[in-house]
Amino acid sequence: MESYVKMLHATKLVGATLLTIGIAIFIYGSLISEFSTVMGIGIGVVMGAVFIFLIGMILVASEEMILNSSKYKKESV
Repeated sequence: MESYVKMLHATKLVGATLLTIGIAIFIYGSLISEFSTVMGIGIGVVMGAVFIFLIGMILVASEEMILNSSKYKKESV
């Protein structure tokens, strides 16, 4: 159970950090900068943060499901 919590905290920390950076870059690109590429980079960073968070959640859920299914197979035999 402890490995799930560590993986979940790491995913949350990386996702939140990248999301904050991406939002800051997007706001800078839309309000301050005259270059539209900066805004695109901000959107890309935000999408990357969401993708990293979702992949981390899927990995934690699948690991937990695999370990729980092997426990139930041992108990039923």
